[in-house]
Amino acid sequence: MLCSRTNLFSNLTSIRLVPAAFLKNFPPPPTYDHVEFGEGKPKLRFFDKVPQYPPNMRPPKMQKKLKFMRGPEQVHNFLLHEQYGIQALGGGRMRWGHFEMIRLSVGRKMDVNRMFCIWRIDPPWQPVTRRGQGQRLGGGKGAIDHYVTPIKAGRIIMELGGKCEFKEVQEFLQKYADQLPFPARAVSHEMLINEKKHQEELEKSNLNPYTFKYIIQNNLSGCHRWLRPIDHKQFGKFE
Repeated sequence: MLCSRTNLFSNLTSIRLVPAAFLKNFPPPPTYDHVEFGEGKPKLRFFDKVPQYPPNMRPPKMQKKLKFMRGPEQVHNFLLHEQYGIQALGGGRMRWGHFEMIRLSVGRKMDVNRMFCIWRIDPPWQPVTRRGQGQRLGGGKGAIDHYVTPIKAGRIIMELGGKCEFKEVQEFLQKYADQLPFPARAVSHEMLINEKKHQEELEKSNLNPYTFKYIIQNNLSGCHRWLRPIDHKQFGKFE
């Protein structure tokens, strides 16, 4: 019996634990040498609820002017500091309460020691009139109720920069972008560049010559009879 036990343990292979250290390659931390801090305050500035006019000037009234909200933004559609911001995806109007919501909320979340914010839109300037409930027709245009700022699709609402990464600020920027009266999103400079390149590649690789723009310009099937005037300018891309 003893001999069988020795034969049993002799067949077992010995287990040897050898400690070994492996070299881990971590990516280098990002550098912020290109970041330029302004001379002003790092937080968003306060905007007046009503624009200031000269004392001898009566505040002018204005029509709806839907052209201020229709179509794409051609000028302020890029990030000046090439970092992060909030971009509008559709047209709409921003009231003074939306300005305050973004100013106070972003001011609480950002680190003023290494971040800064700037506005990319004008303060409320377009007057919106309203008449009291139950009034009869006539009597002229109603009184000014509030002021708004019209926004086009692709407009940059505000920018946030500094010594920070996009993952650090994306969550709260997108949260406040969802509370605006029009569709908006949090964007970075790399996102805008990649989308622009992707759009150019799609246009180059398109094999179908009969695009909506080509159909409108050549009046195929007499489409000019039922097209809207805005379709001749935007070619169905923006409403």
